[in-house]
Amino acid sequence: MPTTPDYTSQADSELVKSSQKGDMRAFEELVGRHRDKIYARAFSMMRNEEEAIDLSQEAWVKAWQRLVQFQGDSSFVTWMTRIVINLCLDQLRKNKRQRAESIEAMDEDGGGVERHLPVVTVNPTEGLERGELRQRIDKALAQLSKEHRTVLILHEFEDLEYKEIAKRMGCSIGTVMSRLFYARRRMASLLQSLKKERT
Repeated sequence: MPTTPDYTSQADSELVKSSQKGDMRAFEELVGRHRDKIYARAFSMMRNEEEAIDLSQEAWVKAWQRLVQFQGDSSFVTWMTRIVINLCLDQLRKNKRQRAESIEAMDEDGGGVERHLPVVTVNPTEGLERGELRQRIDKALAQLSKEHRTVLILHEFEDLEYKEIAKRMGCSIGTVMSRLFYARRRMASLLQSLKKERT
């Protein structure tokens, strides 16, 4: 019976070779090793957690699709960083264009642009009593599907790594990443709407 290779002891270059042959588990090891670095780079450019999660995730999908193009001229992580930087630059250009268009569309007589700019506080749980916040979080969690709730609890409250969550839930790291991404998004909007109900 063939033994499963020990991916953790392999160098990035070996994992890339296996991944290029379609070995998803070798690729997941690469994701596990470099995901935080790639996310940090996206966040440093976007300064927005949601966009950074979105774009770093997109970068991993793109990397998997383009892996055959990776020649090994640079390290894998340098290549990955390049992918995520390009995605961030595209997104920043898009954001800038949208901002410019919406600013042009604003009526200067309506008090100028400043009045229309969004308030920066994005923390939906700000100004809540602890007990009330707990209730609200529980209420929001109850509205998530079992898979999304589980992945969120394991990651946010139990501090488990993606790899460990994937093992426990019997799914791939990629699935964990996308479930967590969706669950965070959903929680933010649920907490926001629960806050509005109160006010």
